[in-house]
Amino acid sequence: MSAEAGPATPGARNGAARSVRLPADRRTPAAARAVVRSVLTEAHLDDLANEALLLTTELTTNAVEHARTELDIEVVADEIGLTVTVSDFAPGSGDDELTIGSRNDATEINEVSERGRGLLLVDHFASCWGTTYLPTGKGVWFRLDRPGADPAAGSGGTSPTPGAADNAAPSASAMSELMQTAPDAYADDPLPDFAASLLSRLAEMVGAAGGTIRLDRGDGQGPQLLARFGRQPRPGSELLRVPLTVQRPYAGELELDAAPSAYARPLAVLTAERLSLHLENDRLRRADVRRQAWLTFLAEVSELLAQSLDVELTMALIPQLVVPRLGQWCAVHTTDEWGRLRLAAASHADESVLPQLHKVLAETGPDSIQARLREASRSAAQIPLGGPMDGFAVPLIARGQRLGTLAVGRHQRHRHDPDQVAVLEDVARRAALAIENARIHAERRRVAQTLQQSLLPPVLPVVEGIGFAAEYVPTGDDAEVGGDFYDVVPLPDGRSLVVIGDVSGKGVQAAAVTGLVRDVIRVLVGDGKPLPEALARLNETLVERGGGRYCTLALAAVGMGAGGQLEVSLHLAGHDRPVLLAGTGGAEFVGTGGTALGLLDTIISPTAEITLAPGDSLIFYTDGVTERRRGRELFGTDRLRHAAAPLAGYSADVVAARLRAAAINFSVEPPRDDIAILVLRNDTI
Repeated sequence: MSAEAGPATPGARNGAARSVRLPADRRTPAAARAVVRSVLTEAHLDDLANEALLLTTELTTNAVEHARTELDIEVVADEIGLTVTVSDFAPGSGDDELTIGSRNDATEINEVSERGRGLLLVDHFASCWGTTYLPTGKGVWFRLDRPGADPAAGSGGTSPTPGAADNAAPSASAMSELMQTAPDAYADDPLPDFAASLLSRLAEMVGAAGGTIRLDRGDGQGPQLLARFGRQPRPGSELLRVPLTVQRPYAGELELDAAPSAYARPLAVLTAERLSLHLENDRLRRADVRRQAWLTFLAEVSELLAQSLDVELTMALIPQLVVPRLGQWCAVHTTDEWGRLRLAAASHADESVLPQLHKVLAETGPDSIQARLREASRSAAQIPLGGPMDGFAVPLIARGQRLGTLAVGRHQRHRHDPDQVAVLEDVARRAALAIENARIHAERRRVAQTLQQSLLPPVLPVVEGIGFAAEYVPTGDDAEVGGDFYDVVPLPDGRSLVVIGDVSGKGVQAAAVTGLVRDVIRVLVGDGKPLPEALARLNETLVERGGGRYCTLALAAVGMGAGGQLEVSLHLAGHDRPVLLAGTGGAEFVGTGGTALGLLDTIISPTAEITLAPGDSLIFYTDGVTERRRGRELFGTDRLRHAAAPLAGYSADVVAARLRAAAINFSVEPPRDDIAILVLRNDTI
């Protein structure tokens, strides 16, 4: 705080003077008191400190609150008293200079109180006071003289009006103590004790037999007793009632059982204003805490709703979040393709009333809740709901789509306040967005599952003497389409072609390339192309149309040979070598690696001729098996071979199922990549 102060100038004997300019700031009264206190000390007028500091505080506070301009504080002291002038720079009306040099001539103190409580105190404690109107603003001054001093000797002003002072009036020290009292900032709830202290001091000052202060915080509990002093009012007695000047939803009143006097009502008004200031702080603090709590609640709602991508679970969660914090009951209705409302979820604070709630929500008719809900679903604002389930409904709208309604019943004790309504509308927006996101995810999941199934054969063919079995586990994110696939294709020469492959990446593009590979292979081998030529043509196709994606592939042409043997011609294009599981026991990797498709213009894919004796199995798999993770550890090829060895002699179905279980149980995490296993077994006897 900055101030321009003139030098202290001597007045009469032991006199002093000081002039200060202060900004319109909440700290100005304290700075003005410091100036007055320094002049009192310099002039040895410490016995006037209580009155001078009290009146200085009132005049500067009123000037800061009403004028809102800079203030000039001028203090002049002499041997018998001092004069304090507080001037502002707000434009006003009046003569160019009007000075009232004596005590105010109002006959009733109420007339003074209407001009401001500061002037009420000035009128009571000052020896004389007045106002000065200048072109730059207005000033209010007061003069304080030592008791028994001759005012004319010190200031040249007029003497106080005889009889103006009321012997029964409160002292300046009592008034100062009343004005400077503040609640305990460290108490759990400081207002009751503070109000009781104010009330007791007021009652003692005006001689009241008793009094009460009641406060209604607008929370549905009605007026509550905040403080009480003395005895209960006598029946038929006239009570002094002063309303508390607080903002809604707060409301309150001060009641005083006091005999009529000139100072009872003004001091009661002063006390009510003093208490109202702290009640207003309490209201703002509680409102701030409440808003912070609502923001935390909305953040938690968003987090909980975002965790679920299941439509039914999301809608079931919404009423649980609302009840009982925001309402007695809650119901979520969704709109079908015909515009009809369907109850998706409902909750009630009293579970025994839930059947009745379902019954009321199901009723139809022009005045039913259903009719109001239909109106809410078509509107963009809240719609009140009448009895028997009083409340209101808001539409569920997300991305311009009307999804349904959120209906909330009011609390038993009170109706929803504006903050609660705003929070509920925000919850409805977040809930609608969560429902829409869950629906979009469900649709993506259905599309992915349909597309994935289209890339796999519906059933494996039945071939005499050959057993086929397959296991497929999609990645943990079932909304993404993987690039793993398998197939068994009949060849023109009567043999069967076993195909298993893995296209790089995931999603729609990977699925498109997977479908391309599967279809090109079927067309080429269906035309009788040799497998090396089919692989070369497929590689050319991927280089041209694969979009930078590559594919690993294993092809095995299987046919029955002499003596019940299965003759297998194996071609590997960048794919892992299959496991040969002998019927007599033992497992080993077979085949020769080749070049993956779609990377180079030419590929190498050597042919490996393998013979399967009766009971032997050939196990094909994708890297989703060997790269299954448990922390930093991989399932690996060695673990796969060791897991397959004990399965000698089992059918193809059992071998495939056991290996799938071994890979899945290796880690508690969901699969990061698709798992595909295809088993070919010689089933001849």
